[in-house]
Amino acid sequence: MTDELRGLLRESAEAHLPDRARMLARVERGTARSAAARRPRHRERTSSLSWPKILLATLATAGTLTVSALTVVAVVHTPEPPRNPAAAAPSAAGRAASPTEGSRTEDGPLWVDGSVDPHSNAYWAQSNVTLKTREPLTALVVELRIALTEGVKDTGSWRTRPAEDFALSARTEGGFLVYRWTLRPGRTVPPGEHVFAGQYDHATGGRDAKDDTYRIDATAGAAKSGAAVWGGFA
Repeated sequence: MTDELRGLLRESAEAHLPDRARMLARVERGTARSAAARRPRHRERTSSLSWPKILLATLATAGTLTVSALTVVAVVHTPEPPRNPAAAAPSAAGRAASPTEGSRTEDGPLWVDGSVDPHSNAYWAQSNVTLKTREPLTALVVELRIALTEGVKDTGSWRTRPAEDFALSARTEGGFLVYRWTLRPGRTVPPGEHVFAGQYDHATGGRDAKDDTYRIDATAGAAKSGAAVWGGFA
């Protein structure tokens, strides 16, 4: 083999030797890309597994709180059982008088009328309940209710029967000034006409008595039959 041929072969071999530095750089770049690709996938997988667990735990906690809140509300707002109004209802005879529903001025031996006394003035008034009975009364409750319009204030009361025969009360209740006369046990109201009157101050000027009422409950005669009358001051 000539020297010229040997030189050509050497040059050809050197041209095919690998560049070591370039190969190492390429390996390092590939390794870095592989590591970078693996790290995001790992984070995404961890995140994708954690969020459902967090969400389920949150929903479970919220559901527990909601159920607890509804339970508390149900306990607090449980309605009371309805009351039986008949248990507290008074008997028909001798019960306390109540506001009227319409009017009934006659019942059995009783007749009644309500009027504002003509001597009333711009500052003061008297309301009269006039009762007539054809039979003796062994039980009697007379109630006069004066609506608490402006300035209404009790100034007294009177009746044509003896004061010692009756227990008297005068007080405000349910928006009314209420006078109540109750015949004492063992006393009797004879047949005839009897007047019960309440007196009161009021605001200056004419006072409208349209909301004032009266009621009388009585037991009459030997048969002790009950009777009731009521009305207003039109």
